[in-house]
Amino acid sequence: MDKPKILAISGSLRKHSKNTTLLREAIEVFGSCSHKMGNLNLPLYNGDLEDEIGLPREVTNLVHQIKESDALIIATPEYNKMIPGVLKNALDWISRHKPQPLTGKPVALISTAGRSGGEVSQITMKQALGSFNTRMLQGSAFIVPFSDQAFDSNGKLIDLKQKESLTSLMVRLRQEISLVRGL
Repeated sequence: MDKPKILAISGSLRKHSKNTTLLREAIEVFGSCSHKMGNLNLPLYNGDLEDEIGLPREVTNLVHQIKESDALIIATPEYNKMIPGVLKNALDWISRHKPQPLTGKPVALISTAGRSGGEVSQITMKQALGSFNTRMLQGSAFIVPFSDQAFDSNGKLIDLKQKESLTSLMVRLRQEISLVRGL
């Protein structure tokens, strides 16, 4: 079997985002794979723009990355008890593509934030992904609270139990990929 192809998507555009750091840690823990980082630096969804030019190049690039991937790992920060606007905007654009590239894709959600670790953003992200018919890993809420204290200077999780939980989630994602490929 070929190496699994993972598309890693961070809901934060910040250069030193802790969610992007967590995403990199998840890819490393996943093990042997090829991976790409999805770019959410997209224009705001606008039906007039879509009518004028169709899907912007940046959106078609993201759609192509989704189609080519075996699974997605999405790191979602929590902004005002919700998913960040860049993630919602990306989903709005992706929803306009036919056929739908997210259908049947295994998805693992991870997040890190303040005291809650991004728990509410994961709930809203699951709701936002509901209409896409993904293969969301159930019980997959991997949350790291207090992101400012969670990583060492090399971007590695400090807490061994968190590392074990992340490893367990990545093992489940690998199993889900195997199931989908076996279909």
